[in-house]
Amino acid sequence: MTLRELLTIGTNLLKEQGNEDAVTESEQLLCHLLHKDRIYLYAYGREPADEILCQSFFDLLRRRTGGTPLQYILGGTVFMGIPLTVNESVLIPRQDTELLAEEALKELSRLTRFLKHHKVLDLCTGSGALAIALAKLDHNVRVTATDLSSEALEVAQKNAEAAGVADAIRFCRGDLFEAVKGQGPFALILSNPPYIASDVIDTLAVEIRDHEPRMALDGGADGLDLIRRILKDAPDHLKPGGLLLMEIGYDQGPAVQALVSAMGVPFVRSRILRDLGGNDRVLKARKPR
Repeated sequence: MTLRELLTIGTNLLKEQGNEDAVTESEQLLCHLLHKDRIYLYAYGREPADEILCQSFFDLLRRRTGGTPLQYILGGTVFMGIPLTVNESVLIPRQDTELLAEEALKELSRLTRFLKHHKVLDLCTGSGALAIALAKLDHNVRVTATDLSSEALEVAQKNAEAAGVADAIRFCRGDLFEAVKGQGPFALILSNPPYIASDVIDTLAVEIRDHEPRMALDGGADGLDLIRRILKDAPDHLKPGGLLLMEIGYDQGPAVQALVSAMGVPFVRSRILRDLGGNDRVLKARKPR
């Protein structure tokens, strides 16, 4: 069997499962085993595939057709152009979350005109994607990144080291703001907290509900438990004029805005930012000066 024939078998197996990216994913799985890029597959597609390679490829295909996310099989993903290791201890960073990182970088760029260094807090850091993106793309930032999961923090620390920004990030284990007592105030707080309603999780795609960490998904009965807690405590940890940026569910904009309005003075000029799909995605709220 040649590499090209092996690739075709993989593509057909994934298509039978309804995978819309069957061609691309089959290529990625085979490239992963060969430690080559996709150009190699087409340049050397007539090369023979030995028995060990075939068996390894079919093992990966079984995992993928069984629901394991491609990123966990490959052991990594890319966020804001930065390669990250991911495993089942951490949520897989999504492209939608790049909006949160981009807004944070805009704010930090504005702050740089006034201060050389600024302190940022990343709550529920998971793989460390947001903290690492900020530290990598803005050398003036000093980030404190927290998570309740020690396994997630281990992944985040390794990612920070691989990205060359470990010195710019302090990782702390704990429940939200309990992990950073005495470390504020911060110019910017950002978070991608769990925000899916508990009874919705079991209706999600198998690769999400059975593989991604429930701790990183479950936002309580209405999905807003962690969001309420962050909104309540963030003002005490922000500098005057400081900004809170928080990812929310695609349909949670009105509910989150109502929570902010009910708080009154702690935040001003709050608004909901939409992602490229036109869905509610990020709460942007500023503490009065």
